[in-house]
Amino acid sequence: MALIGYHASHEQFKPSELLTYVSMAEQAGFQAVNSSDHFYPWSERQGQSGFSFAWLGAAMNTSSLPFGMVVSPGPRYHPAVLAQAIATLCEMFPERFWVSLGSGEALNEAITGELWPAKQDRNIRLKESVEVIRQLLNGEMVHYKGSFTVENAKLYTLPKIKPLLIGAAVTAETAGWMGGWTDGIVTISKPIEELKKTVDAFRQNGGDGKPMYLKVQLSYARSEEEALIGAYDQWRTNIFQGNVLGQLRTVAEFDALGELVKPEDLPDKIDISSDTDFHIEKIRQYKALGFERIILHNVNRDQKTFIQDFGTKVIPQVI
Repeated sequence: MALIGYHASHEQFKPSELLTYVSMAEQAGFQAVNSSDHFYPWSERQGQSGFSFAWLGAAMNTSSLPFGMVVSPGPRYHPAVLAQAIATLCEMFPERFWVSLGSGEALNEAITGELWPAKQDRNIRLKESVEVIRQLLNGEMVHYKGSFTVENAKLYTLPKIKPLLIGAAVTAETAGWMGGWTDGIVTISKPIEELKKTVDAFRQNGGDGKPMYLKVQLSYARSEEEALIGAYDQWRTNIFQGNVLGQLRTVAEFDALGELVKPEDLPDKIDISSDTDFHIEKIRQYKALGFERIILHNVNRDQKTFIQDFGTKVIPQVI
């Protein structure tokens, strides 16, 4: 069994729109929701950046689905403050929230003006952050000095059941590193052989038996041309390697890099098709690798058609 989820992209849509899309997705048969968390969009064409934690309170109150989010502990969200936000959502909505924690991108985190660390240093900070968040969710008094400082921190509002702290891993190397200390991983779709390497690395390095989630980047429309044009307009800035995306600081830099991308470059990075059978087969391949939550992100702007058609033609075939 794998839950099929809807991805709520705060970079692309106003929070009020996303509330509507979540309601539509739940009615259509989607079984979970995943929320992005950005201070900036990836492109001027996307054009939004709502505050995810505020939105989650509203969205989870109007839905019965489980929700997750991808977020980075760091300068923008001190790990103690992030732990408090996580605990609050979990107290209000028991067993319905998971959090995916990653090392972050300069686009979102560099707004505090602090020195943007190298990837190795960001990984150290991420692991330390997860340890501190766990202690706080356990109700412990925390004092910590490392990549960041925590003094006399203790949470008084705690959930009865703690959430999964999922590691966000794009590469096989990161997935293997996370295997022993996260509660699971989330990664993004890529060619099946590459994705299998990520899965194997995680399982062989302490992750065997832990949950694995997948965010699938796709573009669906009722014609091939619309699907490709929609993906090119909205997501061409997002197809580069993580070590590139993590370093760019401004929307203008992403848009400049996106000008180097041609439409024919996208199908290797995004599942683009107007054929629902194509998407059914892709999802079945992802399920076969062992992913238990598969979050579908339709990267073009036509969410209503995507939700409607996947609700009637795709989800019944893959759950």
